Order: sequence, then C-alpha cells, then structure tokens
Amino acid sequence: MTLHVKLVVPEGEVWAGDADRVVAKTLDGDIGLLTGHTPVLGILAPGSLVRILPEGASSAQGWVQAAVGGGFLSVADDKVSILAREAALGADVDKSAVRSALDSAAAAASAEQGDEAARVAYLTAQLRAAGEDA
Repeated sequence: MTLHVKLVVPEGEVWAGDADRVVAKTLDGDIGLLTGHTPVLGILAPGSLVRILPEGASSAQGWVQAAVGGGFLSVADDKVSILAREAALGADVDKSAVRSALDSAAAAASAEQGDEAARVAYLTAQLRAAGEDA
C-alpha cells in the first residue's frame, strides 16, 4: 500500500503521485508519514522543505524535495494533501536567479522594508531543495 500525495499551490498542481514516505516541517515540528498514518492536519512552517519518496525510489537518491512558503498538510486514508501558498521543486529551481532574489530580499529585510523575512526563508528553502547550502 502507498500514500497518494498531491502538492498544490493556488496556481495548480506542483507534484502528484504515489509515495512510500513524506516528511514535512510543521509549526509543531517535523512529521514523517507512512501508510496507515492517523488523520492529521498541520500548518506548514514557512520557508521549509517537504520531502517525498516516490513509490519504488531509493531512499539514498530518490527523494523529491520541494520548498514551501507556508500552507497546510492534511493526511487521511493514505491520502496526503499539501496545500502551499507557494512551492518549488528543487529540480526546477534556477539557482542563480534565486540567489539574486535572495540577496535583494535579505537587503530589504535588514533595512526593515516590509515583511521580507518570510520571502528570505522561502528563497533559502528553494536553494536547500535544489541541493545547495544557503
């Protein structure tokens, strides 16, 4: 038996498929999901990673990593719904563009120009999802 996982943003679906495991960070801490997990609803930590191990993939290299900018996670009947405000798969991240945006957002955050801290966290998570140190 597998988990049926959907990662969606307001604009549409980011990733969907069957998975053996899902790991996410909520405001209450990290949560690991396997088949048969009890129903749960959690608030995703802004600027965190969601890790999905697709069905049959190797746990050494097969993880799908996605940066999320907050949202919710719901688990019921082996269905995992990840509803994020914004999300990017690590494989799709343009590292140089994100690093440039991160530099601008960090400068704005240090100058206290609006609520840039959440943006900095999300951009940093994108780099981590792409396998880079941020």
